[in-house]
Amino acid sequence: MTAHTIVDGWRKSSYSGSEAGSCVEVLDGHPAGVPVRDSKNTHGPALLFPTTQWNTFVDTVKSDRHG
Repeated sequence: MTAHTIVDGWRKSSYSGSEAGSCVEVLDGHPAGVPVRDSKNTHGPALLFPTTQWNTFVDTVKSDRHG
């Protein structure tokens, strides 16, 4: 396993809203998938989703097929 240190390039999810309590950040362009982390804990762990699964999740949320 190769360790990656990611410092720059994180962006706050547009679905997080403007309130500071429940925000996630994503990192575009990672070679292994889409990392997602808690914006309140930027030095903590990130979940790494395969790109195809992340895209399916985002498309579902955008189309409101989840409810």
